[in-house]
Amino acid sequence: MSQGPENSLKTHDFFYELPEELIAQTPVEPRDASRLLAYDRATGEMRHLHFRDLPELLRAGDLLVVNNTRVIPARIFGHIEERESVIEMLLLKRLDYTHWETIMKPARKAKLGSVIRICDELCAVVTEVGEYGARTVEFKFEGVFEDILDRVGNMPLPPYIKEKLEDKERYQTVYSKVEGSAAAPTAGLHFTEELMRKIRDMGADFATVLLHIGLGTFRPVKEENILDHKMHTEYYEIDEENAAKINAAVKEGRRVICVGTTAVRTLETVADENGFVRPCRGETDIFIYPGYKFKCVKGLITNFHLPESTLIMLVSAFVGREETLRVYREAVKEKYRFFSFGDSSFFM
Repeated sequence: MSQGPENSLKTHDFFYELPEELIAQTPVEPRDASRLLAYDRATGEMRHLHFRDLPELLRAGDLLVVNNTRVIPARIFGHIEERESVIEMLLLKRLDYTHWETIMKPARKAKLGSVIRICDELCAVVTEVGEYGARTVEFKFEGVFEDILDRVGNMPLPPYIKEKLEDKERYQTVYSKVEGSAAAPTAGLHFTEELMRKIRDMGADFATVLLHIGLGTFRPVKEENILDHKMHTEYYEIDEENAAKINAAVKEGRRVICVGTTAVRTLETVADENGFVRPCRGETDIFIYPGYKFKCVKGLITNFHLPESTLIMLVSAFVGREETLRVYREAVKEKYRFFSFGDSSFFM
């Protein structure tokens, strides 16, 4: 997909220096005590606030679009029966009743036909071998799969988080509803029920979309030219009620503010040239990078993302690459906390 004059950008163009001690290992309490870096795209002004101050930055009529996906305990461990080799498996996407897309480590030991025993009631057979550790498996089980997974599975925290998560709900948004993600839409982790009430009381509102986070989020950009990177598909839904809310805001010229890159990708997948969306469901592999012309999104609330990732490329498309890197340098200088359990930014 050609997006404009910057489509010759290299992956290294999205690199920034990040001291390891700024990678957040645990969430702050309460949720809205995290810091918030607010950036005005018109003036380039930056403000250093806390997430609880978000209502100060909103206007009556603003519509915040959130992703109500819920994380499943997608990290499971087993062993290959004939070798006793321990395998770590991350469930990414359910393909049908028994088949799943996964990522495995060490993947080289999980060959086609390998049987991975997880517990007495559950095993997995490798039915397809992909690249970068991707494996399709068929689960064989006795009982209810979801019940077994809830018992043997672990929350799929990113590998850069070394600390144990004491409360599993802390890796879910307070508005999470539909199970199916292999990671949390972390931009929403800062919201509390009370903060959402305050936002509604001031005249802003919320709309909900669904995108189940999978391989499209996890796969790193290994290609030198970003155009050579292939996004994998992720499942999304927009229902009739929420499409109507979004379209009313677009028609009336009110700001549609996405909470997280997954909400952005969902809206921009289905929006027409005038920014209107339709109720639908499907699979998206949209890759948003500088040069992309946004159709619906007017504001973005998001955490600070990994260097050279598709997520920082999306932010750069919305803000501009040089300005994004300037914001990130400022966040490093001010010792913001980065990544999943880190602080937040609001690009207006």
